[in-house]
Amino acid sequence: MSSTIAVEELRVGMYIQLDGGWLSHPFPLSSFRIATAEQIATLLGLGLARVRWVPEKSALESAAAAEPADAAEAAPRLSPAEAEAAQRRAWLAAQREAARLCERQHAEAAQAWRGAFDLVTAKPLEAGRTTEALTRAMLDKMIGCEEIGIRLVAGGGDRAGGHALNVAVISMLIGRTLGLADEVMQDLGVGALMHDAGKIDLPDRFRHLEDGFSSAELGLYRDHVAKGVVHGQRMQLRAGALAVLAQHHEHADGSGFPLRLAGERIALASRIVAVVNRYDNLCNPGTRTLALTPHEAVATMFAQGRTRYDATVLSAFIRMMGVYPAGSLVQLTDDRYAMVVGVNSSRPLKPRVLVHEPRGRGAAEASEAQLLDLEQSSDLGIRRSLAASKLPPAVLQALDPRPRVAYYFEPIARESAPCTS
Repeated sequence: MSSTIAVEELRVGMYIQLDGGWLSHPFPLSSFRIATAEQIATLLGLGLARVRWVPEKSALESAAAAEPADAAEAAPRLSPAEAEAAQRRAWLAAQREAARLCERQHAEAAQAWRGAFDLVTAKPLEAGRTTEALTRAMLDKMIGCEEIGIRLVAGGGDRAGGHALNVAVISMLIGRTLGLADEVMQDLGVGALMHDAGKIDLPDRFRHLEDGFSSAELGLYRDHVAKGVVHGQRMQLRAGALAVLAQHHEHADGSGFPLRLAGERIALASRIVAVVNRYDNLCNPGTRTLALTPHEAVATMFAQGRTRYDATVLSAFIRMMGVYPAGSLVQLTDDRYAMVVGVNSSRPLKPRVLVHEPRGRGAAEASEAQLLDLEQSSDLGIRRSLAASKLPPAVLQALDPRPRVAYYFEPIARESAPCTS
């Protein structure tokens, strides 16, 4: 049960929950145990009067001192199997809460992006400020996280917003991997969020590249780059962000558009967005029948893009996403089918997977064993990736892959997860 407490009365060890929305505070999570006096000072600086706190999740020194000396002896002793089961339940509960939090953060970011995008034409300065604030909030939550994961989230909302967030999230994670300076990261995020601003001026049917376009239609589609730069200038975006709007379709080998730039004539932020933009368009094309699985998209990028895209950026992208990015459908080494739902960008070869349990296992076991962290399963891995059409219908229905692949980032706590295989 949670109750409220005045911010002035907070102490280290209290577990609190912030209700103001993800963009209203700088912490990586909205629910956390206070670890330092600096965090309390930050909360005071936010101007909050009261916050929710959860006593049973708190760890206060006074509470520990008040326990009877024989409290540990009075508690029932668990068998090794019971202790492992309890640990498993606690880990699953934490994963479910992390998933819910990630979904909420994604929804708030999507709402903020839509609010900015809808103002591009009528109130460009406000659109620019909102986009910069959204980027700053996302970057602040990445700062201080030793390890960040990429989680598959529900692809709700409109395609344009989902695409913008996918490109921005992955681009900024690549920038983080490459050690880009804060100012460059800010321009990268703003440019990624607004890279398709010029499509506002295009009819709906020309906003997504189609194979059957005539030369005139192709020219109309490509005009979104120049139109986007005009909108970016009206938003008073900085030069680094404007470069992304102008160059996100340029290729390292000079085969892109509109200026056929090559190599280092293309800004690094633009080279990053070019890679991620292509990846997301392969996973989430205008026509769903043409969609590739994330694994297929990465393989395609590697096979076809080694000269088209910046080698350093492409390598960082593939290392970060992993061979089996979130959203991939796979078969495990014990023959079970699974869907990758989360990837630690620092340890991409051992993702978290949602497993389809075959008939024959107990219902309780099946319900608890669905989510596995392969990093904690030394004897279990991924055998191969599969297209959705290759999975048995019952498996596909149970795993319920999203109609659109959508990603968000989350801090990874280095806590051991029980191994269940």
